[in-house]
This record gives sequence, C-alpha cells and structure tokens, in this order.
Amino acid sequence: MTGVDIAECLADDFSAGNLDQLAELLQSAVQDGASVSFIAPFSVQEARTWWSTSVAPAVLRGARRLLVARLDGRIAGTVQLILDTPPNQQHRAEVAKLLVHPSARRRGIARALMIEVENVARAERRTLITLDTRTGDHAEPLYLSMGYIPAGVIPGYSRGPHSPELESTTILYKHL
Repeated sequence: MTGVDIAECLADDFSAGNLDQLAELLQSAVQDGASVSFIAPFSVQEARTWWSTSVAPAVLRGARRLLVARLDGRIAGTVQLILDTPPNQQHRAEVAKLLVHPSARRRGIARALMIEVENVARAERRTLITLDTRTGDHAEPLYLSMGYIPAGVIPGYSRGPHSPELESTTILYKHL
C-alpha cells in the first residue's frame, strides 16, 4: 500500500479543497453503486452539502470522528466512527460510511481504514463496534475477515442507489 497515508480529519480540515475531494469521493462511490444512504442521481454539490452540514458539525462537536486515507496526496477513502451514543451505551461506537474511491479499490485502503478506526475506538475506551452493510455487498467479506460477527439480516432495509428495489442489510458487531 505504497503512498497511502491515513489521518484524522479535524474540524479545521474541512477546507474548500478537502470538501471538494470528499464530495467527489462520495459522489463517485454512489455512482459506482455503494449503498451509503444516497440514491442516484447524486451530484457533487449534494455530496459537498452533506459533508459540510452533517459530518463537519458532528466532527466539531466530537460526536463523530472522520478518518481519511490519502493516496498520492488525494483523498482516496474515508470512514467515520460515531461516538454520540446514549448514556447507557457509552461503551460502543458505530462505524459508518466506509468509502473507497472506485479508482483506488483493491489496494488495502478499506482494511487500513478499518484497522485505524478500531484503534480510535479503543482510544475512546469503546469496547464494542457495530456497523451495517448491504447484504452480499463486496465489503461484507472484509468485515467478516476482520472478526466482525453477523447479528442478523434485516430484509427490505433500504433502497438501492440505482434501483427502487428494497435491499437487505446485515448488522455486524465486534468486541474490541
């Protein structure tokens, strides 16, 4: 994985240049079929708005941590750790929006991001991580290979990015 650098994106890092790269990453992932809450058509401007109005404020509040993988200086992947949990669930965190740019896939970036997000969770004293993924998605074997355990499948959980069909999601967890 030569040339890949993973770092936390802090509130000050949401500059115009970074926002543009984050938006392009998200838009490309959705166009490529990633099931990450958005449906096509999905513009770069919609992606930019989501990063600036949903993610950046949560990072600023400390409710969410954002890790960014750069490949040759450009953002090639991200993952988020949601820390904003109820008082009786302060021991857990949720992984969200693991994204790798379609042109940067199959280089170990997703695995590297997941390893680092687990390290962040441990540093935050979280002992349980949960996540969900589209059932049968290409990310599911990655999670299983990293020790995540399927808790179950919810049929008809969400709409696919390119189809009105409702798709199942698999809920997974891992004890740290």
